[in-house]
Amino acid sequence: MHRFNLTLPRHAFGPRETARPGEIWRTLQDVAVRASSEAGYTPRDYREQQISWVMRTMTVRHLAEIRFGEHVVAESWISTFEREIFSNRQIRLSSDGEPVVLADQRWVHVRLPDLKPVRASAELKQALGELLEPLDLNLPAAESDFHEKIGFRTDFATWHSQMDPLAHANHPAYVDWVDEAWLRWLVAQGMDPQESIAVAESVTYRSGVVAPERVTVELSLTGSEDGAAFFDATIKVGDRLTATAWAVRRHPDFTGDWATVLSR
Repeated sequence: MHRFNLTLPRHAFGPRETARPGEIWRTLQDVAVRASSEAGYTPRDYREQQISWVMRTMTVRHLAEIRFGEHVVAESWISTFEREIFSNRQIRLSSDGEPVVLADQRWVHVRLPDLKPVRASAELKQALGELLEPLDLNLPAAESDFHEKIGFRTDFATWHSQMDPLAHANHPAYVDWVDEAWLRWLVAQGMDPQESIAVAESVTYRSGVVAPERVTVELSLTGSEDGAAFFDATIKVGDRLTATAWAVRRHPDFTGDWATVLSR
């Protein structure tokens, strides 16, 4: 178990002085890197040994919004280590003693530079520590289900200046893309995009995105519960599927069944 204090940087916050989902994902990545470094494996160690971890699936539950200036306690541990290749890292962010964000990160151990899965060494497995119980993310479930397209599709250009240490779009960028598509759709419905509140989201990664590729995001509304919208997203580069995602979001301007929004 690794435990330390942190404060999210100013650029992580939007107009309501609350942290954006993508920035929370970047914070969770920093927690994973710091926990690994404290265990004896820094980014430099991975680079020198020509190994790394890449994200397969990450799921996050937002229990409360993080406000600017709020002091956060991060706790992180490993819950599974399968075939010396797949590892699940658990992260809990708390404020004033209460959990605000819970996350499950599913990592794949790979070799560099080809990013092919490879078994981790006994030394690395030992360094990551004893396996502890996974978090209960208590993910929300929709009360009403429907399978109709929102009818919204948008795309984004990727920048060379935003490539990560492995020379591709870092995994939190996908959350930015999904949220931006959602926010643009809210604007099309006449709603203030800055009022959107994150409840939960998950992304499963299929292939990397590198600059200057252009990604396309398609949204599909799948359910509703107590004013929360449940939607799926596909992220593609041309015909190539790069990731699938789902998310749950709330908005103060809407408290009914989101299915009725489709008829607007």
